[in-house]
Amino acid sequence: MDRNYIPVLFLLAIAVLTAVAIIGLSQLVMRIRPTPVKQQAYESGMPPLGDARERFSVKFYMVAMLFIVFDIETVFMIPWAAYYRQLSCAVPLVNGACPAGQISFFGLGEMLVFMAILLAGFAYVWKKGALQWD
Repeated sequence: MDRNYIPVLFLLAIAVLTAVAIIGLSQLVMRIRPTPVKQQAYESGMPPLGDARERFSVKFYMVAMLFIVFDIETVFMIPWAAYYRQLSCAVPLVNGACPAGQISFFGLGEMLVFMAILLAGFAYVWKKGALQWD
């Protein structure tokens, strides 16, 4: 396994262990005292009104899909950052560093093109009004 991914795996392990610890601790500390009020359905602090099968505006789904698309595209920056040194050197690295005079802008240019495509997509979505919630 490449050593560049060890910090990412360490971060993932900490996140999982924290989530498991919080859930486990809440199960140990929690006191169950059911009452009729606690058993009642609850929606944003108000009693539920109407049917649960209401129709939502298409704008709601558009914003949700756009969030997922832009979120997933930004995740592609993690592998790029892990290999930035190799991508920005015209020759193979020597002891983890690029030899003098062999630095190229391929790695940076690659990410700038990616960011330009993301920015163009964001501008298009903004101009189309997909982010307006009226």
